[in-house]
Amino acid sequence: MPISATEAIRDAAVRLAGTSDTPRLDAELLMAHALGLGRDALLLGGLDRPSPKGFDTLVARRRAGEPIAYITGIRDFWTIALRVGPGVLVPRPDSETLIEAAMAHFGDRAPASILDLGTGPGTLLLAALDQWPRASGLGIDASEAALGYARDNAARLGMADRVQFRLGDWAEGLAGRFDLVLCNPPYIGTGEPLPVDVAGHEPAEALYAGADGLDAYRVLASQIARLIAPGGLAAVEIGASQRAAVTALFGAEGLSVACRRDLGGRDRVLLLTYG
Repeated sequence: MPISATEAIRDAAVRLAGTSDTPRLDAELLMAHALGLGRDALLLGGLDRPSPKGFDTLVARRRAGEPIAYITGIRDFWTIALRVGPGVLVPRPDSETLIEAAMAHFGDRAPASILDLGTGPGTLLLAALDQWPRASGLGIDASEAALGYARDNAARLGMADRVQFRLGDWAEGLAGRFDLVLCNPPYIGTGEPLPVDVAGHEPAEALYAGADGLDAYRVLASQIARLIAPGGLAAVEIGASQRAAVTALFGAEGLSVACRRDLGGRDRVLLLTYG
């Protein structure tokens, strides 16, 4: 006789304790996926269902270190759900700080044009377009695989007519100015340890940026200043210990630099403006 979803989740959480910092949450997300439900629907009315046969296979994949988002194929970010998988960086809640910072900057105004450098699966750009329905955007990435996810996500979210995605090396060769520039570049030093589900699965080019983690910022600092429209903003994610070093790089290009912290109190986003 099959056990209930509740019992299976309880057992899976024990088995995942050595793999994940959030074993119960992981088990619930996997069960919801196995049952074809959202997590809320699972918790509100699905826990008495029999555990499906495929659930143990999903748990085994997670125990082997595969990211939850790769297993389920979906990651929630801001107000949208994004399709993700091997070859793209999994969106992190901390990156929502960039959208919060942009909202604070524009207030009652709205950016008309948005650029996302290193767009990945379209994370920041599509979240911003959902926030400002009259805006249009451009996403640049060096990975064709990532751009495939981004285009698919834009279509799924009904935004394909408001956004373009292009293959590129940051802003090299890009002309024009944008009201809002968003960027979450790689900023991990090549010698820094990462959890196995990150280092073993997510693309290295989206994680690592040289020995000190600053290589991408050295390129971006010389590019971003010319991309910001008057009254506009560039919001760039940083590592928690990188504020001083990255501030110096952008300050040397004549930009005013402020910092916004994430919900954990860590330095997370540099806000770049003129004047």
